[in-house]
Amino acid sequence: MNAKLILALALVLQASVSFCEIPAPSQELVQKYESLRDTFYSRLRNAYSKLQTTVGENEQGQNAQNFIESLKDKPELQAIVKVASGLGAEARPLVDRARTSLLGLYEAYLRPHVGTGLSDTIDRIKVYLDEVMPAQ
Repeated sequence: MNAKLILALALVLQASVSFCEIPAPSQELVQKYESLRDTFYSRLRNAYSKLQTTVGENEQGQNAQNFIESLKDKPELQAIVKVASGLGAEARPLVDRARTSLLGLYEAYLRPHVGTGLSDTIDRIKVYLDEVMPAQ
């Protein structure tokens, strides 16, 4: 039911937005966004690999890891993974257009007012993240 509501909301928003012109984001903003996104994903991958190493050293963690490995061979789970990856592939263009539109709206209407403050806040947060969850 929730998926239907989300899809309906996305279609309504897409139709209402198509009536107005959304400015395209500048290349500088897109590069800054992609840099922040890539750093964030790198932090998550690094934290996940550390978690796997920690769990692998523990006997209970090893048992859980063996259970998860046994689930990978089940056809039901493989079917769910195929459907989810197919939905992800179908939704990718829609997500890319939405991201570009949101970046354009942010740059046109919000960045002049909150851009420097947001950038400073992100830079301050990076200092703490480098200590707790480094990207390398």
